[in-house]
Amino acid sequence: MKKILSIALALCMIVALFTFAPAKAYADDQTVLTMWCIATESDANRPAYEAAIAAFEEAHPDIKIEWEAFENNSYKTKIKAAMSDPDTLPDIFFTWSGAFLGDFVDAGTVYCVDEAYKPFADALPEVMLQNSTYDGHHYAIPLTYNIVTLFANMDLLAEAGWDHVPETYEDLCACCDALLAKDIIPFGCAAGSSDTWCVTEYLEPIIEKTIGFEAMNEIFAGKATWNDPDIATAVDNFQDMIKKGYFDPNGMAIGNDQVKANFIAGQYAFYQNGSWNCGEINDGVENAQVALFPVMNADRATYGQVIGGPSDSLAVSATSKNAELAAQAAFELGKEICHYGYLTGSGLPAWTPDYDTSEVKPLVAAVADIVANSDGMVLFGDTAMSADPAYTYLDYVSMVYGCELDGAAFVEGLTGDLG
Repeated sequence: MKKILSIALALCMIVALFTFAPAKAYADDQTVLTMWCIATESDANRPAYEAAIAAFEEAHPDIKIEWEAFENNSYKTKIKAAMSDPDTLPDIFFTWSGAFLGDFVDAGTVYCVDEAYKPFADALPEVMLQNSTYDGHHYAIPLTYNIVTLFANMDLLAEAGWDHVPETYEDLCACCDALLAKDIIPFGCAAGSSDTWCVTEYLEPIIEKTIGFEAMNEIFAGKATWNDPDIATAVDNFQDMIKKGYFDPNGMAIGNDQVKANFIAGQYAFYQNGSWNCGEINDGVENAQVALFPVMNADRATYGQVIGGPSDSLAVSATSKNAELAAQAAFELGKEICHYGYLTGSGLPAWTPDYDTSEVKPLVAAVADIVANSDGMVLFGDTAMSADPAYTYLDYVSMVYGCELDGAAFVEGLTGDLG
């Protein structure tokens, strides 16, 4: 009996070795893929990234995603610097599409994802890749897409006697005057040196609603000049709003996270920023509505023209030692980031949803309706333009908010510097 028990015990030990040893070896043999993104702790996209990476690693226990997140503005500097030394790039990196990514493609530092795209083509419409396609080849995986959205606290508007969001510039000014009379700050905007992009969230819709989306697209593409007197008028109107006190004067000293928190706390009636904020605002403001900035010049523009489009993307470094695997991983991650981002309210889906969308937040659904009925679209300026022109453009935008130059000087300067 003792002999039988000894044999049985030995067999159990052998089975245990074969059962557990492969798992340890499997963990030791994990492939590590590195990734950079902008989903910091305070970023609206953070939950989507965390959920997507967790789901990916559960489905692929042989792959580990090591990721780092950087603040928006500093990331632009970091990724551009890394492109000059491609060996420092991660396997997968977040990028904006348009000319921003195009500069990297031209430099040969981005892996072509044409082959990796094929298994995902049914779930990811080709049209969503148009801003990351160069010379007929695909170089990035779109995540969600967003537009510049005018968020309104309807309870504060009601205090000033308004039951709707103004759709003309004249009505907007009348509404802001009524808000100020009630000691309510109309707008919040972060305008410090690291938040110039927040200023573009106001200036670009104002220019678009003055000259029209076609003309603005031509300018951003370098196919038309900035020398348009209506642009000068748009800038002057924006500065007039600033001088009238329509914007929180503390905007130069606080960041965008604080501005958004102030809006959610009821300190401003309006907050204009990306639709990626829909989830937080939907949950934080009891009676919020989304709209577009009013028409400034009905002869050239319409209310339904928007700033934005498919831009947020993942790309793969051409120097990655696991480029093919990284491309497949980027598509899978992109699909899941889109999935969780749509449900949490940080963007509209570039990928066709194959899951229950009945719980999509009301503000997200409202923005989707705006996009569905839009008349035209212009990609965000600092991604639509190549790096050097974009830097020049942002310098001028910063001076506009500080009222260091007027509309005529803005037009003259950009015409001279960019054409």
